[in-house]
Amino acid sequence: MSYSALANPRATKEVLDRFGHSAKHALGQNFLIEDNVVGNILRLAGLDSDAGESLPCVIEIGPGIGTLSIALLERAKLVAVERDADLYDVLAHTCAPYAERFALIGADALKLTNAQLEDALASIDAPAPRQLVSNLPYAVAATVVLDWLERFNFLDSMTVMVQSEVADRMSARVGTKNYGAYTVKLSLIAKVTDRFQVSRNCFMPAPHVESAVVHIVRDSAVGDAHTIEAACQVAEAAFAQRRKNIRNSMQSRFSRELVDELLNACDIAPTVRGETLDPQTYLRLGKKLLELT
Repeated sequence: MSYSALANPRATKEVLDRFGHSAKHALGQNFLIEDNVVGNILRLAGLDSDAGESLPCVIEIGPGIGTLSIALLERAKLVAVERDADLYDVLAHTCAPYAERFALIGADALKLTNAQLEDALASIDAPAPRQLVSNLPYAVAATVVLDWLERFNFLDSMTVMVQSEVADRMSARVGTKNYGAYTVKLSLIAKVTDRFQVSRNCFMPAPHVESAVVHIVRDSAVGDAHTIEAACQVAEAAFAQRRKNIRNSMQSRFSRELVDELLNACDIAPTVRGETLDPQTYLRLGKKLLELT
């Protein structure tokens, strides 16, 4: 079974040649050419079966030439956010068979506004998308995931391709080398529930890094927004100077008196390092920070 007619070297080259386009390194463009990877992305996103008459709505960042897009459009209405204006005509061509359910927003994903999204959704008569499914531009992938989870509350899940190193940070366990402030901040909003690796040979051109697709599910039971924000501030301070103990590291952001009061109130030894504390402990520290400031 083929998931995307563009997910092979020949079809990708034909499209690129037709429009005189080549991959732009500055924008992190590496075009997916392995159809099995497309199928596995759909499986992780829960889009590998017939949706019936009622099509869900999905949002995609960095659709490129539409390789993943056309597979998504077989199963959903799609809003795609693309920064590269040179690809707009390409996407209009490759996604033409699904024009009535496809909306393209020409924008930087980190600057996307609710108004832009609402206009796009109205154009295809679609509700707010519940999930993001994307091969993300690697340079901004980690930032985009956190930013969109924080800004767009309608998103329940994300199935995204990122660098393997970023995937490691997203799902790192307490006390490991990959566990850091980013891990804590993501864990306070959502959790990684599944993952698979993708070889660099699955792209044209091949990137210099290995990739992974992760499925991320929002966790609304963690805490309220203000407490989570405060916990993130504490985590950033705790990892500001990773090699130092938590007391010394946090003093780069907070006063010595406040740090001592926080640690004492939460019964945390000042000699431990930030990497030894789990996200729930940071949540307690965040709650106490709000009480003390």
